[in-house]
Amino acid sequence: MELLSSLHLNAFEWSIIMACGMLIGMSKVGVPGVSMIVVPALAFIFGARQSTGVLLPILMMADIFGVAYYRRHANWNHLVKVLPWAVAGLLLALWIGKIVNDEQFKDLIAVLVFLSIGLMLWQDKRKGTHFFPDKWWFAAAMGILGGFATMIGNVAGPVFAIYLLAMHLPKNSFIGTGAWFFMIINFTKFPLQLFVWENINTETLLIDLITLPAIALGAFLGYRIVKIIPEHTFRTFVIIITAISAFLLLI
Repeated sequence: MELLSSLHLNAFEWSIIMACGMLIGMSKVGVPGVSMIVVPALAFIFGARQSTGVLLPILMMADIFGVAYYRRHANWNHLVKVLPWAVAGLLLALWIGKIVNDEQFKDLIAVLVFLSIGLMLWQDKRKGTHFFPDKWWFAAAMGILGGFATMIGNVAGPVFAIYLLAMHLPKNSFIGTGAWFFMIINFTKFPLQLFVWENINTETLLIDLITLPAIALGAFLGYRIVKIIPEHTFRTFVIIITAISAFLLLI
């Protein structure tokens, strides 16, 4: 208790942090979008810039759960196409992160997510005519946008969900591909935030470790929820949650 009090957080703030850990755990094993509230919640407690340093190690721990559950289901063909562009997006965000208004960028991300959903639904109405997912520039655009979004504010979930939905992956492949993507990207981000932005330290890491039981509980609950969602309704479920997530970015 003395150690916890030294972190200068009250009981209400700790309850929010633990709830955030549980929601992130759920999102990493296939309940996408439920963790979008985590970004503004942690920013309320720690401030916008510092909160990204608190959130990243929580995401990394949750990524391990996601990969552990779905490690055999990743579609590496799609991952190879998008990962180099996502790294480019990270580096771009690292360069201009200090001069970009975070709120304006989140608004832009939300608008682009809505547009992407519209394009994807239009494609579905064309009865499977793939007018953009197989193009290299689609993977490039989604990768750069996702990399930028995750570096600036850890809000790349809806962007990458759009990319995977456009590929019409089955449920487990959708979750497994996303799990590997975010684990690779988040572990790449760690040294950048540690040494360049300098918003990760021993105090934030201690807070992160304390959330591990909540992450594990969220991962277990999320895995159980995904198992009861029928394959044919999973795509609709993800589209709805992604749209709600994009709306939350506008708030």
